[in-house]
Formats: sequence, structure tokens, C-alpha cells
Amino acid sequence: MMAKALTPDICVIGAGPAGLAVATGAAAYGAGVVLVDRMMPAHNVGHGDLATAALHAAARRTSALRAQRKSSSAEEETELDFKAVILGIGDIVTDAVPACSPERLATLGITFIQAEARFTGRRKLMAGETEIRARRYVLATGSVPVVPAIPGLEEVGYLTADTVFDLGRRPGHLVVIGGDVAALELAQTFRRLGSHVTLLAESVLPEVDPEMTAVVLRRLHEEGVTVRERIKINSVERRGKTGVKVRVESDGVSGEVDGSQLLVATGRTGRFDSLDPKRARVALKDGAVDVSAMLRTTNRRIYAVGDATGTRSREAALHQAELVLKGLLFRLPAKDRSLVPAVVRTDPEIAHVGLSEAQARRRHKRLSIVRWPYSENDWARAMKRTEGHIKLVADSKGRLLGVSIVGVNASEMIAIWSLALSKGLGLKEMGASIPVHATAGEIGKSAAMAYFRARAQRPFSRGIVRLLRMFG
Repeated sequence: MMAKALTPDICVIGAGPAGLAVATGAAAYGAGVVLVDRMMPAHNVGHGDLATAALHAAARRTSALRAQRKSSSAEEETELDFKAVILGIGDIVTDAVPACSPERLATLGITFIQAEARFTGRRKLMAGETEIRARRYVLATGSVPVVPAIPGLEEVGYLTADTVFDLGRRPGHLVVIGGDVAALELAQTFRRLGSHVTLLAESVLPEVDPEMTAVVLRRLHEEGVTVRERIKINSVERRGKTGVKVRVESDGVSGEVDGSQLLVATGRTGRFDSLDPKRARVALKDGAVDVSAMLRTTNRRIYAVGDATGTRSREAALHQAELVLKGLLFRLPAKDRSLVPAVVRTDPEIAHVGLSEAQARRRHKRLSIVRWPYSENDWARAMKRTEGHIKLVADSKGRLLGVSIVGVNASEMIAIWSLALSKGLGLKEMGASIPVHATAGEIGKSAAMAYFRARAQRPFSRGIVRLLRMFG
């Protein structure tokens, strides 16, 4: 039987947040769009974002309730809470279905095909029994967890950030292997849900400013999470009928860590499955699609966005989707010149945009580093959340180079600094802002003003003031 053939303007492969953004954006301008994914769009969106957010929120609520409990039945109640959390996550995902269901997409002019996608040539794609010959393609295929080659791991079994939602009950002792963002977020989440948690890693958040990481690690320690760094995992094996034993090595000394279940969080890599990008002359590099500054692949008719390019945040993926739409629809050069913030959603949160202090020191001879603590802010004191600080990295002239924040609401506070860096603003402009009193926004204002207060102590600045006083 002849395969059905479609010839849309744009074919998007992957129905996650970035893929949906490209598909719906292109369809809104009247382009013919086919969207292909092996899973339903709601499943992608739910597990990628909604379910994770719901799990973190439930952990925060459970932690707050546990702090108030005085009775001996606290642990039993926590177990019931966990079961309710998993059921609640399913409800949240179900509620998301109407917003991105095939029926909803069809009303927007998008043809959705649920099938595995496979390139058969530079401009041809097979999606199940359907042949697609699109003018342009966009790869938004997402990513899968990296699973290290640890002896015994496959035999014992393990969880990942994608499969923790399939748990039927709370782990008694969760052993987390890895030190990436997901590792820390899930370690804290499950500790707050009542599990004992041990995190084993070579290093924790290696790409994050160490002084920001230190604040979060201190909180994890206070909450009862055991974090062990400089750890090499030698092997994994079963312990009894239901437990696991992890054989480790640290500074040449061997040891063992017992737990009930394993969670592997050692990073992610692009998901290409049966796509066969080589058939389309699309090159890969370090587990991701090799793209130009305009997000074009080595095949100029094929673009890539999100995790497929090595990007690991929803914010960056959606920003890339906007850039690709400009190129697809208007043939405009849309190089990625904006600065997208990165966030670690622990409690306290870590948010960063621009250069870190270490990166800035490699590029600039003289820097100005300004810090301002939450403890000096009225809003933070009123909320009793004074843990953390903001760190501004600027050049010798006060031009912003990077901003890091660790503390409550850091993910919201970073937005204004991302805009400032994208527009080339400096500490002078940020110091001139007028935030509402008793809000977190005053923390950034105070930090910017601290830069000028330090300059006021210089002999030259004080000399000018003394000279002007002579004139009355």
C-alpha cells in the first residue's frame, strides 16, 4: 500500500514545550504545520513541567506540615501524603490534556501524528505510515537521562527524573547517584516527603557558583539529606529482597551505602531514537544536534531547538522557539544574542544569568563584586526567609557582567537582571530603579547602591565633595 504523503510548510518533530511553541506560532501566521511525536503532547508537557512542579510544591507543603506536627503519627501521615501527591499529579496532567490535545491542535490548523519519526533523506521523513516532505523541519525531540555504565545497575533497576512519578509508595531510603540540578532538587523533595536520602556525586552543581551551592548544601544538611562528594561508584547490587547496596570509593577508601531504591541523575542527552539524523545530513556533537547561532543544523532546511541542541531549561528552549519562528516565517537572521537565566529549584533557589565570577575574571583584569544579604531586607525579615544573598559581577566601570541569587524567590528576581544584561544596562541604571517597599526587589536595588557607597569612600570622590563645599 502506498504511504500517505504530506507536504506542509513546516514539520515539527517533538511535541514538548518548544515543539508546541514553534507549531502553534507558525500555524497562527497561516503556515501549514505537521507535528510529529511518539507520545501525546499532554504526556510530554505533564511530565516535563507540570508533574515536576507539583511534586516540588507538595514536598514544600509536607515539610511545612511536618514542622507543625507534635504527634508520634507524623510518619504515617507523611506516607498517606505521598500517595495523595502521586494521584494529584495524575489529575494535573489530565487537566492539561484539553490545552494541547490533537483535537485542540486541529482547531489551530496543526496536523498531529502520533508515531516514531525517521528521516529517509535530506528532505523526507517517515512518521509511521505517513511520508512527509516539508519545506522546513524543526527538531524538538527533547532529551533522555544519561545512565552511567555502572556494573550491576541494569540488573538492580533504578529511577530517573522521568520515572519517579511512577512510584507507588514513598522510598524508605533513596540513594541518589549524581550531582546535577535534578539530583539536588529531587534529593530535597523526597527528604521533605519523608524519605531518608543519601546523595553520591563526584561534584555537586559543578557549573554553579560555589558560594551559591554552599548555601543550598547547608540547607540540605539541616534538613537531613546526606551529601557525599568526590565519590566514585564502583558497582551496584541487591541487598536482600528489596534493598540496594552501592559500592563506592572516596579518596582511595572503599565503602558501601545501603538504601531501598536508586535514583540516577547524572545529566541528560538528546533523544534521537530511530530518527536517523545522518540520513538528513544532520550532524551531532556531544550528544546534541550541532547548530549555528541561528539554530540551523548542517542541513540548512532543518532547525533544532531545546534539549536537542544541548539546552537544558524550558526558558532557553522557548526562547529558541521564538528565534526559529523568525527564521522560518520571515527569513530574518535571528541570532541568539539574549541571555537566558538558569535556575536550580531547590529551597532556597539558585538563579543565575550572564558570567560567573570565575568566567568574568578570565576575561577582565579588574572586576567589582557586590553582595547583599537577604537578612538586610525588610520583606525577607517579615517572611522569616533571610537565608541567601545576591551577587553582582561588574567590570571596573560598573557595567553588569553577571548576576547570581540564592534565596527564596530567586527565580522571579532574576528576570529583571536578565533584561538588564540583555540591554547592556549597568549598576547605575539598576540603582536608579524604584522597587516597592518591603518586597524582594529591594534586595537588588540595595546591592546596586552598595556599589556606589563603596565608591563614595574613595579619596577622589570625597575630594570633589570637599571642593564643592568651598563654593557654598
